[in-house]
Amino acid sequence: MPTSVRVSLGERSYDIEIGAGNLTRLGDFVAARRKVSHAVVIADAQVVGRYGEVVVQSLNATGIATQILTVPPGEASKSVAQADHLWNALVDLKADRRTVVVALGGGVVGDLAGFVAATFARGLAFFQVPTTLLAQVDSSVGGKVAVNLPRAKNMVGAFWQPAGVLIDLQTLDSLPEREYRAGLAEVVKYGMAQDAAFFALLESAVPQILSRDRAALETIVARSCRLKADVVEQDEREESGLRAILNYGHTFAHALEAVTDYGQFLHGEAVAVGMVCAAKLAHRLGRISSEVTSRQEVLLKKLGLPTSASGLDARQIVDSMAHDKKVQHGTLRFVLPTRLGHVELVSDVPMDAVLAVLEETVPRFAEIRSQA
Repeated sequence: MPTSVRVSLGERSYDIEIGAGNLTRLGDFVAARRKVSHAVVIADAQVVGRYGEVVVQSLNATGIATQILTVPPGEASKSVAQADHLWNALVDLKADRRTVVVALGGGVVGDLAGFVAATFARGLAFFQVPTTLLAQVDSSVGGKVAVNLPRAKNMVGAFWQPAGVLIDLQTLDSLPEREYRAGLAEVVKYGMAQDAAFFALLESAVPQILSRDRAALETIVARSCRLKADVVEQDEREESGLRAILNYGHTFAHALEAVTDYGQFLHGEAVAVGMVCAAKLAHRLGRISSEVTSRQEVLLKKLGLPTSASGLDARQIVDSMAHDKKVQHGTLRFVLPTRLGHVELVSDVPMDAVLAVLEETVPRFAEIRSQA
């Protein structure tokens, strides 16, 4: 039986089902939650080649007519141009407000397809079927959908909860090693930000995690989804500030992605470096001990994730941070740990401290700063 996690949001509540072989159950999963006769699957070409047939067969078996729309793989597809392409394709397919969108793939497709669903015909129901670890533990849950602008990640978007999330752990078997490890950064984030016991579990289970042991995967995916759901239930639309804790490491990470045109780092790799920056910043401000920064860095390295970056223009990194969505009244705010398993949103961080952290973590920065 699949593991189920409930996201309780009143009339917008939904289930996350986690198990092996779930793709063959997609039709039943959708039909149990929506009266639907037409579905449009949005996926990238690589994912369609691997899973498109089983998804269409499952939906057709429950009487749901299904078409597939494809986008190029990669972060560049999370754009206004691709959204425009998909909106027009939905018109061509005669989609209406009873059509459901199925996002099949990683975080890029989930965010893009969710944004298209939220905006087409003033809102279509959609289902998340994440096939990467990062999407399974993070982006498929919580209803944040978006596209990127050239200088700012996720700047155009909406809150649009899925009607359900179906996670098939078997899709991780064929996930490239780099993408798999990148997804682990978001798992570490939950331990650092919310659950010290979960962080300790990750430290003790590195061999099982790296070997993609099925039982270990079910545990870490389910726990990550539960931790994210706990926050979303309390602050669905980021009105109280609580949901910002889910962005631990992301202020630095989004800037790293933006200044490299989303082409050098996978999102999880940028998050790993971003968490190192955030922990070092917290230590520099006297908020945490060196032991916490060390434990985080050691775990990230054991999981094969980067903990530094080089060859970047740090002036661009700082400028990109000014476009972060956590900026309030012109002041940049950072999510910083106060202890293992707890973070807070912090304002009025001295820029000198941020610059010092970048000097240490982005080696070229010291050279650029001395020339300014």
